[in-house]
Amino acid sequence: MRKLIISLLLTFPLLLSAATDQSPLDDLRKRAEEALGKRGPGEERIAAGLKEALTVSTRKAVASTGRVDGFLKNEAIKILLPEKLRSVGRGLRMVGMGQQVDGLEVGMNRAAEQAAPAARQIFINAVTKMTIADARKILTGGDTAATEYFKSASTDGLTAAFAPIVHQSMENVGVVRQYNQIMQNPMAARLAESKDFNLDKYVVGKTMDGLFYVMGQEEKKIRTDPAARTTALLREIFGKQQ
Repeated sequence: MRKLIISLLLTFPLLLSAATDQSPLDDLRKRAEEALGKRGPGEERIAAGLKEALTVSTRKAVASTGRVDGFLKNEAIKILLPEKLRSVGRGLRMVGMGQQVDGLEVGMNRAAEQAAPAARQIFINAVTKMTIADARKILTGGDTAATEYFKSASTDGLTAAFAPIVHQSMENVGVVRQYNQIMQNPMAARLAESKDFNLDKYVVGKTMDGLFYVMGQEEKKIRTDPAARTTALLREIFGKQQ
């Protein structure tokens, strides 16, 4: 079918030329080549390159976040106290609850670090489901188009995978106990009364935010820094985009 399309596209201008004494052959050939991907990597090649880029960026993101201090020592993604509680944190420290406040913050980040490795298989599944149309959109999209693709394709799976890990981790490191102690203080009572706040959901959400942030940074490197294109396929696909 591909050969037939090319044949028709290249034969048509010859007939047109005989009738009009014009020769649009070069222009039409160029259009045919562009339409069929002849001027650059083919669609399959582009999809393979995108999948490789996604694999590289997700592997690095998971490795960076899914280790001790991967969240806690990275100021860009460190999980802070919930905003409403953050505003009274100084007062809690003044009344002798500094240790509980610090422990809560450290524990939330430890839970995120333990949950992050579970994202690896979910990301692999998202890559295998990527279509050629997805690949084209990602290739010509913004600096974090691939990361946005993962957000849309993986958020539900990540939420389901992270939730039990985060909950168990926070139980193990005493986060829940520390949180309950803090909530008993009148200064934090308003947050405790908020029915729409859930500590597990807060940490799961922040874990995904941090993971996608790091992934986005890795994607930007591949798109803009030739040194980050560690394979021939990545250099071929992304080099042509520049």
